[in-house]
Amino acid sequence: MRALYYLTSVLTAIALANSAWAEDGPAPSTEYAADETAVLDTVVVVSDRVGLLEKSNSESVFGMGKSLLETPRSATLVSDLTLERYGIEEVDDLIAIAPGTFTGSYYGVKGAVNARGTLAESYFNGFKRVENRGTYPTLLGAASQVDIVRGPPTPAFGPGKVGGLINVIPKTGRASGSDEVTGQAEVTLGSYGKFNTNGQVGIPIGDRGGVYGYVEYEDSDSYYRGISPEHLMIQLSGEYDVTDTLTITMSGQYFDSDGYVQTPGWNRVTQDLIDNQTYITGRNTAVVDTDGNGRITPNEAGGSFVVGYFGFTPSVNPRFQLTEGVGTAKLSPRTVFISDADFSKTTTNTLYFKAKQEIGESALNVELFYDDMENQRFVSYGFPADYDAWAGEGRISYDFSTGTEDSFIRSTNKVGFGYRRQDAIKKETYNSGYISLDRRDIIYGATAADTMDDPFSVEPGNIGIGWDMTVDSSWTDTSIFGLTDISFGKYVNLLLGGRYDWYDATSIDTGGLCYCPANIKFDASQEEFSYSASLSFNTPFGLFPYVTYAETAALEIGQAGDITPGLISGDQWISDSELTEAGIKFELLGGTLVGSLAGYEQSRTRLSMFDNVVATEAKGVELEARWLATDNLSFTFAGNTQKTTVKGPDASFGYIPVWATGLNPIDGYGAAYAVYNLATSPVGQPGDYEFRLVPQTVVSLFGSYVSDAYEWGQFGVTGGITSVSETAGKLANPVILPAYETVNVSAFYTIQDYEIAFNVDNLFDELYFQPVTDTYSDMAVLPGRGTEYRVTFKKKF
Repeated sequence: MRALYYLTSVLTAIALANSAWAEDGPAPSTEYAADETAVLDTVVVVSDRVGLLEKSNSESVFGMGKSLLETPRSATLVSDLTLERYGIEEVDDLIAIAPGTFTGSYYGVKGAVNARGTLAESYFNGFKRVENRGTYPTLLGAASQVDIVRGPPTPAFGPGKVGGLINVIPKTGRASGSDEVTGQAEVTLGSYGKFNTNGQVGIPIGDRGGVYGYVEYEDSDSYYRGISPEHLMIQLSGEYDVTDTLTITMSGQYFDSDGYVQTPGWNRVTQDLIDNQTYITGRNTAVVDTDGNGRITPNEAGGSFVVGYFGFTPSVNPRFQLTEGVGTAKLSPRTVFISDADFSKTTTNTLYFKAKQEIGESALNVELFYDDMENQRFVSYGFPADYDAWAGEGRISYDFSTGTEDSFIRSTNKVGFGYRRQDAIKKETYNSGYISLDRRDIIYGATAADTMDDPFSVEPGNIGIGWDMTVDSSWTDTSIFGLTDISFGKYVNLLLGGRYDWYDATSIDTGGLCYCPANIKFDASQEEFSYSASLSFNTPFGLFPYVTYAETAALEIGQAGDITPGLISGDQWISDSELTEAGIKFELLGGTLVGSLAGYEQSRTRLSMFDNVVATEAKGVELEARWLATDNLSFTFAGNTQKTTVKGPDASFGYIPVWATGLNPIDGYGAAYAVYNLATSPVGQPGDYEFRLVPQTVVSLFGSYVSDAYEWGQFGVTGGITSVSETAGKLANPVILPAYETVNVSAFYTIQDYEIAFNVDNLFDELYFQPVTDTYSDMAVLPGRGTEYRVTFKKKF
């Protein structure tokens, strides 16, 4: 906790210094600034200079305009100002401000966030996007607000599992309410070749609306050697009052990226590697690239590299032995599994439209949404993929109220109809066995003998690997939904929500080796009902206790949003989940201290390799608090403790480290050892077991100081510490990844229309590790990024 002591000392010193400066500063204004909030119950006026107090109503949590404090659900709303001051750029960084959001490594690409120990779903303006687990990064620079909802999605958003979701709301189209053109341009430079630039502009359209444009470009290197991400994002939003009662809202986003290659991080994982960074070196020379094309094709491999483990030590095979450069060496956290053959290219297009027609005190809403994704990738240990998916959705809803302010019973209601279609073509290869993670000595670097063939490289007339799986999937969901917020007097609220879904799905796999009903189209239809109920109390002394119960049904979809034919033929394509949650929200100290304490118990499923649906149960407690201590000083706390249990028997397929088979690692690193049923494997766990890829405890404490505005400008500093408990793999005796603490610091100085900001992540260069959340959870770890800095120059106009 040394870092926390330093943080508190620095913020206190700054506060004392500013108090001295303030004696000669400007007289206090009698008007509230744009970032100030007045809480009139105790006549307390505070400056919310980091955007922490979210007073406005939000539809993300329950689908109706209701303040977060009064909504009986656990959620965190993060404004764009908070994102900026806390230096939050990607979804993994949300751990600093939102409890329960620790996210393991999806092969180094920050596409999705975990919530309550399971993968959260990603939304744009309240509509679910095409699946993105680690395909491309989810960027937050163009967001006006990011909502993290823990539990099931509101019935108005669609079906979903309990656990959580992240909803990204784009910049507003009203040009920030100004009647003049406004905007800003900024450039960010930083360590490891960091270069990012963006520009945004808001253009008013009379006094009835406006458009807002945002463009971002990045071309950087990375903390990890050999990875150089590049992306372009263009976002355009507009909002216009056609009449006094009709409002049109539109948003569009284009994203194109290259270089966000997936990496498992470190291979050849042992406890000695984690504890002392001692890496076992060596290469296999028995398998030779005879045609000199730089990769191992099936005719050169001599057969599959995958060896099944069934309880006895495998025999020594020359194809799998390390024969050259065998020894040990210290491994740098910057050195990860990568080669020039690795690539990942992604393009997405996202469109949103809404027309809202007010009809007296009621409103009719028509919403349309479209999202597509194209991705081609290859990871040279032997995983190529090609995804082409799109989703289209439409909703019609009607908002109305009953009763009046004087009525003892009154309600706010929403009813609606929705239709969604999603199509996906998913191509992947790994079933043929030309795959081996440990074969490469990552200190030596990639060689032709450890670079597998891929379908993208096949030349006419040459022997090469094709697609093992080619899933062509399509599904539709026709739904009706309803929500009601019923108030009984001043202090009691009942929230009810439900939806009924009619699903239709069709899928076929025409791949060369799918281990499934090949070349047979499967069709299925099913009806499901999901609902939630919440009871809350609005006490007169700033406490809002509540209890929530929900049962939901949702589709089991793959990395492209697809449903495989094996899931349909096995009647496992829809799964149920359940949540019980109780908590208390609070608004104390004249409205300057807000937060929530929640406890939950949930059951849900997760989909693993080879269409295996695994049931889980989780229990946890979450605490979130935001305190504006003074006009200048504020603090945030986000902490949770949880335990997720996998309900056995877990029949998942998984790769295991060679040492777990009893074989000397130097005699087996050239292969890939696998168990085909974790529950019956001698190294697995036969019954229920704790899912240790998620830490039991995560705590983040941050403080911010923002000075008053002077003639010479204004400055601020934010710093905090995040503590994460140990994690481990799924085997009975796994490698342990130790607990760690990281410290982040950011500062800014602004004068007139100019601003310079400085961010340092992992200030004390803490060495830590993120578990890989996939079939390689016991085979690979991603070392955390060391100290990184960036400087941002901004000009507003």
